[in-house]
Amino acid sequence: QVQLVESGGGLVQAGGSLRLSCAASGRTFSSYAMGWFRQAAGKEREFVAAISWRSGGSTAYADSVKGRFTISRDNAKNSVYLQMNSLKPEDTAVYYCARRRGMDVGTTPERSREYDYWGQGTQVTVSS
Repeated sequence: QVQLVESGGGLVQAGGSLRLSCAASGRTFSSYAMGWFRQAAGKEREFVAAISWRSGGSTAYADSVKGRFTISRDNAKNSVYLQMNSLKPEDTAVYYCARRRGMDVGTTPERSREYDYWGQGTQVTVSS
């Protein structure tokens, strides 16, 4: 069984930064790509970013966060991170990390059905 636990969310002013962390249990963390998704109130869950199995490996981002967010991972710590800069009120959402079915980001990293384990989420609120 894999458990994913997010942390680092909170309240921040527009233009500020937050760094989300996701700690994974299990010994196979480094064998899988990982992703971040978010869900705003009343909206569907949407893809944010993904990273392949290797630290410094290939990444993918939603257009809405390109240039502002950076995904990274530390396999020695079984953790994946999301550095969020230049935050906007529209970034307000619950952020979830998820384990992808496979090692690579693939061609469709935005498809949530291609992820098999999900965390409980952490709230990010950006005030204007």
